[in-house]
Amino acid sequence: MKNVTITVEDTVLEWVRIEAAKRGSSVSRLVGEMLAEKMQHDDAYARAQREWQADTSTFDSNGQPLPAREVTHGR
Repeated sequence: MKNVTITVEDTVLEWVRIEAAKRGSSVSRLVGEMLAEKMQHDDAYARAQREWQADTSTFDSNGQPLPAREVTHGR
């Protein structure tokens, strides 16, 4: 593990100290966990986007007109 120095607003520091205390954690550990969660979320989003872009399936109507939006949504 590496140590980092960060600069935050006083209000942010007050909030993170309180949050860390509520969770029985240190500020350092809490910030590290938050960053790890953010990284995992972003990785999952990027993976889902790549999978969606790679999806080559198509919606084929066999030459028939597609139903109107109102019909599809029951309006």
